[in-house]
Amino acid sequence: MRQSLFAATEWIYRFAYVNILWMAFTIVGLGIFGLFPATVTMFTFIRKWLMGESDVPIFRQFWSTYKNEFLRSNMIGLVFYFFGLTILLNLQFMRMNEGSYSILIQLPLYMFIFIVIMTLIYVIPCYVHYDVRFRDIWKNAFFIMLIHPLHNAAMIIGCATLLYVMWLIPGSLFFFAGSAVAYIIMGTCYHAFQKVQEKKRQMET
Repeated sequence: MRQSLFAATEWIYRFAYVNILWMAFTIVGLGIFGLFPATVTMFTFIRKWLMGESDVPIFRQFWSTYKNEFLRSNMIGLVFYFFGLTILLNLQFMRMNEGSYSILIQLPLYMFIFIVIMTLIYVIPCYVHYDVRFRDIWKNAFFIMLIHPLHNAAMIIGCATLLYVMWLIPGSLFFFAGSAVAYIIMGTCYHAFQKVQEKKRQMET
């Protein structure tokens, strides 16, 4: 019982600590430039935890990964910002011209926006898991998202439920929102990556 309680307390500490570091290093990078290096670093940690590497020195490793990934992760960030701005402009345009467009035109646009958003969710997990070229990150994210609809649904439901529960508990969003959501996303993606790898092995045998 004591060991279980100690283990639970230790994991709560790890999630809270990584979440605080994620926010702090985002601020250190002046927000817009710090967000993606900090997010990539947080996902890197969670991937290590999922793979059983739980004894990594958190602060030292966080700072080292943050520095090493600063430039490349901000290149990913630029693509995110571009797609984000494009989606916002499209939504605003459709909202301003609701009477001019039929549902037959709106539905494909909303479907396209949904596919883009889901692909972007897979990008950072793909980036920290696969050692591939920059353009292949996006290709991997798109195809893995496309062939795993159940994982997509589980990710959306899991994140929405978690955020709702934390919203009901005062203070929990500050300490756990980023790291807990990242754990659900990375955990779901990691399971999808394993399934892809398993299919590759089956095809090779």
